[in-house]
Amino acid sequence: MPLVAQGVADLFNFVDYSKPSLAQHRTKFLTGAFGGNAQVACYFLAATIFGLGLVRDFLYERALRDQPSHPLLEGTNVKYAAYALLALGNTFVITSTLRLGITGTFLGDYFGILMDGIVTGFPFNVTSAPMYYGSTMSFLGTALLYGKPAGLLLTAWVLFVYIVAIQFENPFTAEIYAKRDRERAKAAGTGKKEL
Repeated sequence: MPLVAQGVADLFNFVDYSKPSLAQHRTKFLTGAFGGNAQVACYFLAATIFGLGLVRDFLYERALRDQPSHPLLEGTNVKYAAYALLALGNTFVITSTLRLGITGTFLGDYFGILMDGIVTGFPFNVTSAPMYYGSTMSFLGTALLYGKPAGLLLTAWVLFVYIVAIQFENPFTAEIYAKRDRERAKAAGTGKKEL
């Protein structure tokens, strides 16, 4: 049962922040709930997403604990691979958060809090979704560290959920920035005509 709970938690974690984020972008309901302060509303969403992530990670560890190990996943080389995946995955997650800041990491663009430009430095020069792939590497590293085949299945599920998320988020975010660029170009064109 903990394995099923973990799978549901992974899906819920994605759906839980995606639906309110889209609604926030369209209706500004969270910003309104915080007296029109988009920054505070975004930080609230960030705390919610972070908290749900902690619950998800707790459920993942509990789900693995209750599953059988497999001898092929208990060797020394597997442990080294596990530590390498955990180190690289956490490096991707932490450095992308440092590059983007809290509002850049936790959907600030849905609140109208936009970055000046596309971030291209590490880890974004390695992958366009370092948070998702770094998190997936951490799940895989944990599964290998515990030697649990069920963890490999849950990692595959996490990766699937993240890939689906990317298919929705990337075009949506690109449109937010394209709209801003169109508005800037229009404003620049209007300004030139007035001179």
